[in-house]
Amino acid sequence: MRAAAADDAGPVSIHASAVVVGESGILIRGASGAGKSSLALGLISAAERGGRFARLIGDDRIEIRRRGGRLVARGHARIGGKVERRGQGILAMNYEPAAVARLVVDLLAPRDTPRYPEDAQAYVELCGVSLPALALRNDAAAYDSALNVLARLQQAETI
Repeated sequence: MRAAAADDAGPVSIHASAVVVGESGILIRGASGAGKSSLALGLISAAERGGRFARLIGDDRIEIRRRGGRLVARGHARIGGKVERRGQGILAMNYEPAAVARLVVDLLAPRDTPRYPEDAQAYVELCGVSLPALALRNDAAAYDSALNVLARLQQAETI
């Protein structure tokens, strides 16, 4: 009964971007200007170049909710299919309304990014769901970071 009650809790809104690659949702968190949108676009591009399905879920505001012991990420209804590209403005693109999150990426200042993450840093808990996590420098090239995320996602999918 307790798990069902947790699943019925309302959504939590977080400042993040999210994409889906294959069947795996990826949450991208970071401070304003950290490069969340750039990483989301880089992930979509890198995944598609590798022959994988990839779409935006949402940019800037993501609703997360526990469902059946999994974390579901959903883009904000008012800005569905929109992503900010600095220097170009708001772009419209194909998107998926929701996906099961399987990885959390945190974009951090270089001084806050561990060189060798500890095992305890390899996971994060959101809404009572433990997910693999990856901390990346927010000053790294978006496409290079996207390749790192795809490699970590591949590891997470085999666990």
